[in-house]
Amino acid sequence: MTPDEVRDHCLSFLGTEESFPFGPETSVFKVAGKIFALSQLGERPLRVSLKCEPALAEQLRAAHPAVIPGYHLNKRHWNTVTIDGSLPDQTIGDMVEDSYDLVVSKLPRVRQRALAWRPGA
Repeated sequence: MTPDEVRDHCLSFLGTEESFPFGPETSVFKVAGKIFALSQLGERPLRVSLKCEPALAEQLRAAHPAVIPGYHLNKRHWNTVTIDGSLPDQTIGDMVEDSYDLVVSKLPRVRQRALAWRPGA
């Protein structure tokens, strides 16, 4: 995935926005004001930090050297993924979507409905 593809994928989910609360170099992707992805899109190697269920986060770290505990984040709930070609783009895309879904799943039902979100969909 290229930086533009990461940005486009993060912004493809309903209700998402990109902001820069940590400075102009760090893109922060939010839904309903809650962060689901962070990336310094101009850095090499390209990395993206994503929210993850704790048990799955550990499994992904054990299975993939490109997945490490979240950099400067709660390491129990966040992974940082290095986009170096070792993981298929589809896998990275799925991890982004899982992060979005995890955040939306914690929102009030009225917000979930406004986002046309359905669990497992």
